[in-house]
Amino acid sequence: MKVISMIPARYKASRFPAKLMQDLAGKPVILRTYEAAVNTKLFQAVYVVTDSKEIFDLIKENGGDVIMSKKEHESGSDRIAEAVADLDVDIVVNVQGDEPFIDQESLEKVIQVFKKDSQKEIDLASLMTPITDWEEIENPNTVKVIVDNQDFALYFSRSPIPYPREKQGGATYYKHKGIYAFRKKAIQDFTQLPMLPLEATEKIEAIRFLEYGKKIKMVETHVTGVEIDTPEDLERARKEWK
Repeated sequence: MKVISMIPARYKASRFPAKLMQDLAGKPVILRTYEAAVNTKLFQAVYVVTDSKEIFDLIKENGGDVIMSKKEHESGSDRIAEAVADLDVDIVVNVQGDEPFIDQESLEKVIQVFKKDSQKEIDLASLMTPITDWEEIENPNTVKVIVDNQDFALYFSRSPIPYPREKQGGATYYKHKGIYAFRKKAIQDFTQLPMLPLEATEKIEAIRFLEYGKKIKMVETHVTGVEIDTPEDLERARKEWK
């Protein structure tokens, strides 16, 4: 089974423009993320896929593999679908460019989902981590996920889910970590499926799979790190890196 990683890297992020080129302990965030993916030694290849000449040149100058997108894309998954079209690959792991703290153990858990799925029933696997801080649970920048009793995703939202009508009800709240692993066909199918209202409203691309009846297997991890969505996140990441 050939497994590769692709890191979609859009320069003009809506909440924090040029965040991927911000300095993190002497190197840009996107380069830190690329190096972290390579250092896991889990992938036959790691690519950055970008719409930015600045990011393209940075990865090239540092000896990395990078692909320039041929057209504009609504989501990172769309960007990856274009890039993998002509590649001989079975599983594609989408690592977000703003996640420089990715770890080998969590990525390996996601890849194992497909190695155990002999019937090829699972289209997509992703990561979630338990959260207990109510400020984070209520933060719309934190995407939450609820799952069934076999850890298949039921829904993703920027709102607190489940709604805490009874805070002592016993539900565990999970934060969705932006790492996806796709079968190649699943990610190619994704780009052919029009965006539907739930995804358009929440701005969470994983919802598209659910709206079209695809199965997403969620894997629990307790490695948190820092996802860089805002300038405040960047400051936290700098402190964490030290």
